[in-house]
Order: sequence, then structure tokens, then C-alpha cells
Amino acid sequence: MAHQPDNISAGTQVVSLVQIRGTNDSLQHPKGAVGVVTRTPVAAGEPYLVRFPDGFEKALAAGQIEVLKHFKDRLGDAVRTPRFDLESCVVYRCVVGSRAYGLDGEDSDTDRRGIYVSPADLQWSLHGAPEQFEDNQTQSCYWELQKFLAMALKANPNILECLYSPLVEKVTPLADELLAMRGSFLSQMVFQTFNGYALSQFRKMEQDLRVNGAVRWKHAMHLVRLLLSGAATLRQGRVPVRVEEHRDRLLAVKAGEVSWEELDAWRRELHRDFETALGETSLPERPDYEAANRLLVGARRRVASDATNERTS
Repeated sequence: MAHQPDNISAGTQVVSLVQIRGTNDSLQHPKGAVGVVTRTPVAAGEPYLVRFPDGFEKALAAGQIEVLKHFKDRLGDAVRTPRFDLESCVVYRCVVGSRAYGLDGEDSDTDRRGIYVSPADLQWSLHGAPEQFEDNQTQSCYWELQKFLAMALKANPNILECLYSPLVEKVTPLADELLAMRGSFLSQMVFQTFNGYALSQFRKMEQDLRVNGAVRWKHAMHLVRLLLSGAATLRQGRVPVRVEEHRDRLLAVKAGEVSWEELDAWRRELHRDFETALGETSLPERPDYEAANRLLVGARRRVASDATNERTS
């Protein structure tokens, strides 16, 4: 009888107990295929997200998977596959969200984000290293270093905020190197990502308001915060995560205490200010790709060297 999973953590290898099917019910993997859990359920009864060696991902219920180690134990296999320990590979962890922004209340969640560096054996394996692990039970998400760097170079707001979070919980020497060069990721592309995303989302909100007569006020608050943060980044050459000076007004938006007309006027003013900041900024047009690549290559070499030393010792 299969050993039913119980709170499987991200990074655990599992065996599918069912056929894995994709678009048009086409067979992607047979029963017994091995994958890696990349996202855990938010609540009991929700599925796990499992990534297979070819990159295909599938949401599977707890009863549709079995931990690989348990599967081998059940078959009496003497070979043991060590469990991937995500925490030992985490090089950086911080708190983001309302607590980092200075917008938290008594009921606010603690959202954690971090970076992990894949072990050489996982990086080189057929499975490859998952780009991202999400643990919804602990409100945490970890990106593999290469994925994190690629998104930082694109001025992804969530990623840049991680580098400037005032609430840091874990920093290794590699993370110290990354933080020391975080300014290398800042460029005029901030205008495209921060301002462009906020503009597109506000247009969707206007449409929702016309169709449904409702606004997601919490989302609106974070879009305004994004505009404030983005313009300040262009002017200061750093990402000011905390927005306490605007706390009362932003929380009023979140609570729906600000009319749509007032909110719309504020965000239009912020868009204009963002354009002014772009004209004044001393940030380069593009980030320092070479510096990011040197960091990644150096990290990969150290991990490979450590793996070699472990085998020969």
C-alpha cells in the first residue's frame, strides 16, 4: 500500500501514482514518473505542483503522489536517494509585503522570499534545478539564483524589493556579494516595469468598475505604492521599500475610504511625477549584465568545487 504524503516540503522528489496528462488529455508521463514538488498547498485538500524532468508541471492531489524514498522503501530497494534539503541551499531570506512596507496591521501575514543555489548534482541531473519553490503554508517563495538574477536584470519590482528589504533573516557570504552589487540591477528599465505594470492594472480596474461596479482596493493601494517606490528609485538610485510617510493615505485606499475619482487623480499625478523622475535620473539605460553573470558563474564554480571535494574526501 502506498505511503500517503503528509505535509511534503518543497524540493521533495515524489512518484506519480497516476498517469500525467496534458493538453487534450495527451499522455505526458506514465504512472510511476518521478518529479519534484515545487509548490505546496495553501490548505488541506489542495494539490501539490510537481515538476517533471522535461519541465512539464502538473497539479496533483496528495493521494496521487508518493514520496520517492517511501516508494523505494516499500519496494525493498536498497538504494537510497537523499532528500533535497532546501533550507541548507538557501543563501538569502527576507520579509516582504506589508510588514516590509510599513503598512502592516495586527492581522498581516508574514511573507518571506529568498534565494537558493542548486546543488551541483541537482543542477546537472535530468530533472534540472527547479527555478522556484513555493510553500503556501509558510507564505514563502524561493528562487534559484539564476532565475532571481534574470528577473532582477529585468527590473522585476518584487525581486528588486527583496534586495532592498529592511527585514532580512538570513544572509550568507554569497548573499553579501549580491547585496553589495544590488545597485548594478537598477536602471531606467524601472520606469517600464513599475510604471508600465501599474498603468495596465489601473486600466483593468477601470474596466472592472464599469462592468462590475467594484474595485479591489487592496490591489489599488499596492499599485499606488509601486508608483511611489518606482519614482523614488529613479531619483535615489535605491529602492525605498518602506512607505511609512504615505501610510495613512495608502491604508485609507485599502479600506475603500477614498473615492475612485480621488484615487484616479492621485495615480495620474504619480504617473506624471514618474515621467519627470525618468528625465532627471542618473541611472543607466540598462543594468550591469556582466556583473550579474560573474556572480552566477562564481557561485556555480564554488558549488561544483564543493561537490568534488565531498566525493574525494
